[in-house]
Amino acid sequence: MDEEMFNVSAVFPNIAIQLRSALANMHLAAAQLAPAAERERDPELDAKASLLDQSYYRMLRLVNNLNAAGSLGEEGPLPVRDRDLVEAVREICDATQSLAALRDIRLEFRCAVERHICAFHFFAIEQLLYQLLSNALKFTPDGGSITVELRFASRRVLLSVADTGCGIPENQIPYLFDRYLHQDAVAPQPHGLGLGLPICQHIAEGHDGTMMAESRPGQGARFTLSFPDRRCGTMDVSDVRFDYSGGFNHVLLALADALPSQAFLQRHLD
Repeated sequence: MDEEMFNVSAVFPNIAIQLRSALANMHLAAAQLAPAAERERDPELDAKASLLDQSYYRMLRLVNNLNAAGSLGEEGPLPVRDRDLVEAVREICDATQSLAALRDIRLEFRCAVERHICAFHFFAIEQLLYQLLSNALKFTPDGGSITVELRFASRRVLLSVADTGCGIPENQIPYLFDRYLHQDAVAPQPHGLGLGLPICQHIAEGHDGTMMAESRPGQGARFTLSFPDRRCGTMDVSDVRFDYSGGFNHVLLALADALPSQAFLQRHLD
């Protein structure tokens, strides 16, 4: 275990606890000032309240990332179950498409097969894919496109997210997956603390896999998760969701950093 990584990541959950408490009070006060029923009747109030909700969801997403980053120094496999990965990825893409459309961004899911059972940790892969989609949405201009591709080759699962965004300078590629440890080496980004990709890398390692990044400035970027295509012999039959979103719309929460304020109008929050 890297000592510097452990020292940095160990403090993140404590920060998250302090922020979560303050955020809960802020959200309660905002809900009392602009109740859902009044927002539905008053479009002007709804538009103003959506800005508050947008900020709240972004802060809550940051809190969740800080909490997840507490495990960055830990090693060991994630508990996996056999499940249909094609179905899981398709559902996430379907949930994201309408929100991407708010910025006229086309989201396409590609997979040559309709069904494929393999061993993975469902909620970890969901978190990883939403992190990659959030990054793609952040850096893709309105009218662009995002392609999610799932392939199975040489006994490996290859899950990639490619965008038509601004791309990444070549000198930043080596630091993408531990940027929060190298602030002097990487130019400041317009969003986030650089925790999303380290969390993705940690999830990849928990599947005995890796993360890869390909990009050129002005030509978009592609991030690919690769892990062994195998089964563990235990099927995942539970429909109970682990609620990391605190009861809020988990898709909006996962993509909060990359969405416009109209995504947080009352009709989307219901």
